[in-house]
Amino acid sequence: MSEEKGKKKSNAFTIIKDDSTDGHGGYGVGAISLENMSPVIIDPEEGKAFIDMGAMHARSEIERRVKMLPNREDVPNAKLYWICWVVVERGPEGPYYHGAAASEIRVDKEAKRGYKRLPEHVKHMEQSLKGKYVLDHIDDKSKHLLRDFLIDFDKDMWERAPKELKDALSD
Repeated sequence: MSEEKGKKKSNAFTIIKDDSTDGHGGYGVGAISLENMSPVIIDPEEGKAFIDMGAMHARSEIERRVKMLPNREDVPNAKLYWICWVVVERGPEGPYYHGAAASEIRVDKEAKRGYKRLPEHVKHMEQSLKGKYVLDHIDDKSKHLLRDFLIDFDKDMWERAPKELKDALSD
């Protein structure tokens, strides 16, 4: 049996699936569902943004084979990335970008070391789930990359997104 070489990665947002807490009162009631959250990796140095679902479990392409350290100073030659936690919800007109919050991550692939504050990532994931936009701390280039990515991914979802998101990512 031969393996497929160069498998094409799917680049898709996870759009709302069945709700496991739909009133049955059984296992999982009160649990937070992450099914409608997608991590968008922003690489300002390379000028690109992409979805990497591995980031949900700290296993994104940029995090693999890298030991994360709690102090930024311990990784002086690290490259800056942002993981933007984007939540999609369904409104009366259709799905839209409901929340987005970006978390800093720095990686030095050569040294196999990186910097990431896990509590910050968890806080930003929670804020995104609650429909907040926490993007004011990222650089302008990264904001433009994220805006362009969201528009290119689904222009209709961008059009239905609240003005607050569009303002947060505007010039």
